[in-house]
Amino acid sequence: MSTLITFAAEQKSAEVTDWAARIGWVVGLLLFVALVYWLMRQGWKWRGTLQSDLPQLPTAPETAGPAKLELSGRYHGSTTAGQWLDRIVAHGLGTRSRVELTLTDAGLDVVRPGAQDFFIPAASLREARLDKGIAGKVLAEGGLLVVTWAHGDKLLDSGFRSDHAAEHAAWVEAINSMTTTSTEGAR
Repeated sequence: MSTLITFAAEQKSAEVTDWAARIGWVVGLLLFVALVYWLMRQGWKWRGTLQSDLPQLPTAPETAGPAKLELSGRYHGSTTAGQWLDRIVAHGLGTRSRVELTLTDAGLDVVRPGAQDFFIPAASLREARLDKGIAGKVLAEGGLLVVTWAHGDKLLDSGFRSDHAAEHAAWVEAINSMTTTSTEGAR
């Protein structure tokens, strides 16, 4: 019995949590996350500064004509044509948003609630294709409608995804027929 009492007397109680060290680690981690977020924001702003030579986005004309096609979906961003990871952030082109697209003989009207709307004149449209990704968004093959267009002296790719993916093929055909017609008329 005496060995049992001796054994019980020798046991130490559990260590008490060192709250000062724990709070220090949590504050340090929060400061690190804030620093990383701030650096990402500064990088985004710097990219916008580097792309400041991009002209202002055109707005839709008063009389664009009757709609050929309409689409409701998501705008996933714009990149330099052919470089699917080189995101364009100037003038709000890097901001993801909902989108309402309207294709007319005058061009492509891009209405984005919560972001800057823009218009792509028919003469600036180069092609449309189905693709699998654009900066920040990768989908199944053919899941993204990518429209290539000229803005200033740059060619841009803008990625859209319809709420009804079956509509993409009609958009590709309609835009490509418009660009074929405009290049044939220019000859």
